[in-house]
Amino acid sequence: MEGMIKCSANYVPLTPISFLERSAVVYSDGLSVVHGDVKHTWKQTRERCVRLASALAHLGISRRDVVAVLAPNIPAMYELHFGVPMAGAVLCTLNIRHDSAMVAELLKHSEAKVLFVDYQFLHIAQGAMKILSNTRSKLPHLVLIQESNQQIPTTSNGNPISANLDYDGLLAMGKLDFEIRRPEDEWEPISINYTSGTTSSPKGVIYSHRGAYLNSLATVLLNEMTSMPVYLWAVPMFHCNGWCLTWGVAAQGGTNVCLRNVSAGGIFHNIAEHKVTHMGGAPTVLNMIINAPASDQRCLPGKVVVMTGAAPPPAPVLYKMEELGFRVVHSYGLTETYGPGTIGSWKPEWNSLPRDVQAKMKARQGLNHLGMEEVDVKDPVTMKSVPHDAKSVGEVMFRGNTIMNGYLKNVKATEEAFHGGWFRSGDLGVRHPDGYIELKDRSKDIIISGGENISSIEVESTLFSHPAVLEAAVVARPDDYWGETPCAFVKLKDGCNASAAEIINYCRSHLPHYMAPRTVIFQDLPKTSTGKTQKYLLREKAKAMGSISKSKSKL
Repeated sequence: MEGMIKCSANYVPLTPISFLERSAVVYSDGLSVVHGDVKHTWKQTRERCVRLASALAHLGISRRDVVAVLAPNIPAMYELHFGVPMAGAVLCTLNIRHDSAMVAELLKHSEAKVLFVDYQFLHIAQGAMKILSNTRSKLPHLVLIQESNQQIPTTSNGNPISANLDYDGLLAMGKLDFEIRRPEDEWEPISINYTSGTTSSPKGVIYSHRGAYLNSLATVLLNEMTSMPVYLWAVPMFHCNGWCLTWGVAAQGGTNVCLRNVSAGGIFHNIAEHKVTHMGGAPTVLNMIINAPASDQRCLPGKVVVMTGAAPPPAPVLYKMEELGFRVVHSYGLTETYGPGTIGSWKPEWNSLPRDVQAKMKARQGLNHLGMEEVDVKDPVTMKSVPHDAKSVGEVMFRGNTIMNGYLKNVKATEEAFHGGWFRSGDLGVRHPDGYIELKDRSKDIIISGGENISSIEVESTLFSHPAVLEAAVVARPDDYWGETPCAFVKLKDGCNASAAEIINYCRSHLPHYMAPRTVIFQDLPKTSTGKTQKYLLREKAKAMGSISKSKSKL
């Protein structure tokens, strides 16, 4: 239409940097970050982030250069989420459970120019630097993040481990009059998040300023955050940039309560001390909370909204969380969807349903949030949507502005993920008559027994309802007669006892006979740093146990 002009007056590239700029004015004296005795206001946080950006520029960091960080949920980790993009650079947050070899591989792949490392993980970083030096790769600047009164770690021979720079010293180098390097195009990269790499080499998922901006606002909305929330960091900031709430909390001028180590006692203590209003965590964190010893528990100062993801929370976990004063919000997504991609929005008419039915409704993955254009369940070959009958299984697919730009240096994998014009999640699900989706399994986790598809999620939910079971995971075990049958790995609650036969019989009384586990192994479950069970390790163990003989299968 004639008369339209696109210019700086009506078009500014979207970026989460705007959230910090605004909150530094609106909430200037409000608490932004709390960590033990450390307390910063929003005005101070902006100043620290500007100095950080300036110092990075002084080190020679240019637009699109990668800056990596290996740190838990501490103030510096939060500041890097703004300071790095303000320098025009790309933030690469590394999983603190990685060993030196993996860190070296990711530093090499991302071509990081700087590595910030928390003192607790300095030995991992030093090991990575040694590996890189042997490959003649250019080494990144190493910046040590210390805490007050913390002694410098030493090597095995007693000598202090050296780093090129110290975090606070680096900030002191920065200038407050530094001109912030905003993105010239909102599709410019803001961060790289490496996938867990449980089945193959980790992929570097590229986030844009636009996607981060939109998903941050979406997470604020789905968490029903009003202005100045108090958010407890139990979700690792290195995981999907803290589900984008590193930036989202800034949008609302909230307080970030940092938690270096996640424990039930630490969660209850911080909620009580800081009057926490919101937090997040995988179902394993919820499990930790509801099974906390009485000595760790505290009365909540008010209702605490908890966003959970990963595996669907079992009904017994939801019941107990509600009883303790938490309100659980169930979201679903992947690294490639900036974390949360759907929300199981609650409908008022469900309030009158029986408690067990309500729990099932809350465990569904729901629909796309406001930042995501669409989610669907499709036949992966024909790309046709499955019927909304809660029975027809297809692959969950997404499309929208909060989908990754692509995989770093991996065009083939990017094209495969976007084949057909949708992002293919690899998750299997159904759609209910009301349009809500429900996950049935990862495509690789579905158990096919005698031609019947068995959802490991359904079997795990039944196991969780057993009074003695603390944690459970179900995978396929080879079976001479049925092809494969469910194998359950179970961790019992402290002080509880149950035999394999008792667990199997319990499942048979609550599930169709063919869905009940044929094998039960009692052990601790291997977890990722975000609380997800590492099923690939359990699948390997079940396979190594060998195939169940035909004589035993027919029992």
